[in-house]
Order: sequence, then C-alpha cells, then structure tokens
Amino acid sequence: MPQSLLQIRDYFDSHPLDVEILLMVERSQDDTLARAGAAVEGDPRFQVIDNLVHRGKGYAVRSGMLRARGDIVLFMDADLSTPLEEVQAFLAHFQQQPDTDVLIGSRALAQSRIEKPQSALRRNMGRIFNALVQTLSLPGISDTQCGFKAFRCAAARAIFLRQTLDGFAFDVEVLMLARALGMRVDVLPVRWLNSPDSSVHIVRDSWRMFRDLLRVRARVRRTLRRQPASTRQ
Repeated sequence: MPQSLLQIRDYFDSHPLDVEILLMVERSQDDTLARAGAAVEGDPRFQVIDNLVHRGKGYAVRSGMLRARGDIVLFMDADLSTPLEEVQAFLAHFQQQPDTDVLIGSRALAQSRIEKPQSALRRNMGRIFNALVQTLSLPGISDTQCGFKAFRCAAARAIFLRQTLDGFAFDVEVLMLARALGMRVDVLPVRWLNSPDSSVHIVRDSWRMFRDLLRVRARVRRTLRRQPASTRQ
C-alpha cells in the first residue's frame, strides 16, 4: 500500500488538482496504518484514517465517502487496478455532462482495456455474479464490481447515508439506491490490471456476495421507507 500512496502522490504532483485523499485503513494485525502514515507524512492532501474496526469494504468506503468534502467524490481500490489516469476522463465527463450524478467504471464494455486479466476461475465467478445482478437487481449494468466510482457530492451523501451493506456486494446496493433516488448513472470504459494482492477470498467472499445479492432489494426497499427521497440531508 505505501507504494500505491507514493504513486498517487506523484500523479497529483504532475497533475495539480485541488484534491483531498482519504485512505481508510481497517483494523488488522499488520503495520499497514503506520506504514501508510509514514509514506505520506507531511503532505496535507492525504489523511490516513484508522477505521478502528474490521467490518468490510462496504463499511470502509461508506466511512470515507461520508467524510469527503469535494464537489466530486471518487473511490478506488488501493491496489490501483484501475490506473490513476482514468481520473481525468471521469472529471471531464462530469464537466461535459452536468446532469450526471454517478459515474462508474466498467471492465465489460467494448472500449474497456483489460491489460492483465483475472484467473479463469475469478472471471467465471464474476460473469455468474454479473448475470445474477442484471436479472435480480440492476438490468443494463454489466459490471457493478469495478472499484472505480465517482459521485457528485450531493449524490454521494444521499446514497451513502442510506447504504448499509458492509461486504463486497455494497456496490450493488449503491447503484440500486442511486436508481431508486432518481439519479442519472453513467458508465465509462476503463483500463484495468488485475492485482495479485486482491483481498477477495474466492470461496468465502463469493458466498457472502451471493447471499447479500439475494437480500439487497428488500434491504433497499426498507431503507427508502425509512429515508425516502424527500428526506433532507
């Protein structure tokens, strides 16, 4: 992770933007928190945040998105499997399309560039999951799990104040909430390189994702009954 932070720092040194970079670190037995803090010490653009608990990617992303203050709020995987250069394309899209609320990266479009693919087993599991997502939850979105998504600030707050899943299927809940709240969701192709350091456990996490997928529609309905679209943020 420290190497990724150095790449992020160097990228924004070369492409000066007014950014804040929040690194959410879940509780672990290693020294990730200390190493990350040391890697970016003294750089005011970075905040390395101890998330205090180990609850899952959905919880970590939600925590960071609700802390973020920028006009455009983007989350990405720490392994930079979607390269930083895609940030510019996303910002340009928001500027050119003022009605876009949510913009997601996709590895499944004809223009997407998969430069280092996953193993055959992971690809097949992903295809099965995406087919179920389109059947059960989100028709028309062929890649919900790419870890590169951006939101206008108001949209991020409305969604993540309602988002509840802590595990890897949280992306599906996020996009279902966006649609249910009447937001415009656009999709862009991205360049993508599989990371061998993925934290997704092929059996355990796949089962949890399938389980959450079966529950997510009912969960979103309950959430919107409690917090309808008219609720003031």
